[in-house]
Amino acid sequence: MTDVPQRCRDAGERHALLERAFALGVPRDYGSARHLRPQREPAQLANIGTDIHGRTQWLQPRAARALARMREAAAQDRIDLQVVSAFRSIEYQLGIVERKLARGQAISEILRVSAAPGYSEHHTGRCVDFTTPGFAALEETFELSPAFAWLQRHAADYGFDLSYPRGNPHGIAYEPWHWCWHAASPNQTD
Repeated sequence: MTDVPQRCRDAGERHALLERAFALGVPRDYGSARHLRPQREPAQLANIGTDIHGRTQWLQPRAARALARMREAAAQDRIDLQVVSAFRSIEYQLGIVERKLARGQAISEILRVSAAPGYSEHHTGRCVDFTTPGFAALEETFELSPAFAWLQRHAADYGFDLSYPRGNPHGIAYEPWHWCWHAASPNQTD
């Protein structure tokens, strides 16, 4: 059995991680400038199986149940919604930024394609990045897939919305693969 991922133990640990992000060049006004709210890690996480790389993935329990229903409905329509990524802790997000900086990417470019630590919807345990067979993970070409067309028609029925459409107000690149669960729709039971 895979252990549940570590999350911030308290506000002090969260503050320390955010200070590390600021020291790397994340602007202190990042949230207000990008119209993004700080995101909290959930108290509980539920195992949703493995991603395309065989890593165990996690979501907040209600989001996990909604995802299971949505994936089952998609499968009935012969759509394979494969998980690329789900819950990511603030610390994990900070590691992504650190690795990209170490490879020579500028902080401005990193923050165009990844939310800053503390602001990623992945922290909430309600967000999933998808792919489908025949399409590269985390590429805009996902928008050409039958899976993306299915999500556009049906995801809202399960409480999921596309977070970063073209021209979004957050200054984050278009991410057709990134869907976040906000609440159960009226026609779904929990």
